[in-house]
Amino acid sequence: MRIQWALLAGTIMIILSGCGNSNTPTQEHTTSSSQQHDASDMNHSTSSELPAGLKEAENPAFKIGSQATIQADHMAGMKGATATVVGAYTTTAYTVSYTPTTGGEKVNNHKWVIHEEIKDAGSEPYAPGTEVILAADHMKGMDGAKAIIDSAEPTTVYMVDYTPTTGGEPVKNHKWVTESELSTN
Repeated sequence: MRIQWALLAGTIMIILSGCGNSNTPTQEHTTSSSQQHDASDMNHSTSSELPAGLKEAENPAFKIGSQATIQADHMAGMKGATATVVGAYTTTAYTVSYTPTTGGEKVNNHKWVIHEEIKDAGSEPYAPGTEVILAADHMKGMDGAKAIIDSAEPTTVYMVDYTPTTGGEPVKNHKWVTESELSTN
């Protein structure tokens, strides 16, 4: 009987330890800078797995292993953080607007979805206004969602590790920041 109570108490402690983490950064997708989504929607640290067909950049401005300052504010604590570059890839980066497959409010101008994260993408970049199906999982409800391309930018995108300036856990394999969103330290 004591073993059963000990197992039950341990299970409850494990369940409760996963609740109430208030140090998780919040994802921002803006039509106005004040619009924020629940932090649980964003996969802050992700796998280093890459979409099929993504090509490494031949001569990126920021080399793998180098450090740079993040100038983007996609998430709270991102702007001004020191990033370590873990990957550099040549692609087209898109801002997209979509309604999550899980329901909820429309997400406007999400930065960034890359060409290789669009379902059945051909070799040519999409023009603004094109409707596509997303194959990215940066946020809950993104994979499989219909989206409109808001803008397209041929660029080098980077996967980075950083610690938010607001504190909290380090972010690993953040996808994506563009070359223009990084600066030398």
